[in-house]
Amino acid sequence: MGFSLSAEAMNRALAALGAEYTVYAPKVFEEGANFSGLDLVRYGKISAIEEVVFDKKSVNSCKEAFYPPSETLFYFTENAVKESAIPLKKPLVFVRSCDIHALKRLDDVLIENGAPDYFYERIRKNACFVLMPCKTVFDSCFCVDMKTNTTDDYDMSVEWDGACYRVNCKAGHLCSIFKNHAENEIEVNVPFVSQTKVHVMISNEITNTAAMLPLWDEYDGRCINCGRCTFGCPSCTCWTMQDMFYTENGKAGERRRVWASCMVDGFTDLAGGGSYRKKNGERMRFKVLHKIYNHKKRFGRTMCVGCGRCDDVCPEYISFSNTINTLSAAAGHSRAKGCL
Repeated sequence: MGFSLSAEAMNRALAALGAEYTVYAPKVFEEGANFSGLDLVRYGKISAIEEVVFDKKSVNSCKEAFYPPSETLFYFTENAVKESAIPLKKPLVFVRSCDIHALKRLDDVLIENGAPDYFYERIRKNACFVLMPCKTVFDSCFCVDMKTNTTDDYDMSVEWDGACYRVNCKAGHLCSIFKNHAENEIEVNVPFVSQTKVHVMISNEITNTAAMLPLWDEYDGRCINCGRCTFGCPSCTCWTMQDMFYTENGKAGERRRVWASCMVDGFTDLAGGGSYRKKNGERMRFKVLHKIYNHKKRFGRTMCVGCGRCDDVCPEYISFSNTINTLSAAAGHSRAKGCL
């Protein structure tokens, strides 16, 4: 069901949704970037449609709306433990097509990979997703080659055509709200991009033995293990635990789950001083193969969705798309020479 709405009508509809949902979307945080005086586009709560940034890519992905960077799991005292309360309102999140595909990767790991993650699932199952169609591509995207440029798995879509907001509503409980505020019912054909500037090719020759290729040594000197590529990635799921103590004796406080990264120093450290991956090249090898080989072998789809956020934020200008192509070429060449 399609509707056209003015900005005023959209805001009335958002206000009506506010009774049940907390609305998240990419928005501008003034002077919020790492460098002084620069604005930052990332996800945050919005109350007006004018706050939504449709024409720029957010630095972080939509996952922070329902899989937050820091989440209290439970509170404890000397004699009791209390589970944290579920948020009173459900999340309604503005997303792009690649982000919707990334949700399936999160679900692969956190719901389908054995027993479901209780704290993730209780928020995820109540979330609604609003598609923001990409009319033009961003410079670093390669979603077409990753087959994540189109989707029909959304609750509604919203796009601005220069005169009004065009809404394609698929979820009945949302349609009733927008129908009450829409100026007109219209037919909406959701646009999707069909070409990107960046292209990748994942070779069928890539196997576990690609871990032995010498190309990973390059990243010992290039990568600085800051973790920005993984913290901004919409499909990364790694986390660690932190205990926050309220008292000096450590018998009252809370336990938090916080995002972690396989690219950060110390992530694979073990008791006794051991570590699975000490060099940055080894960490890069693990991340790349996990994204395009291991996850696909287990779940039938690559973990990477081609959003290009990792390329956007890397301070060393390491391109993930270029790494994929380099790996594919090296794997094919080595296989042909019988080196693997």
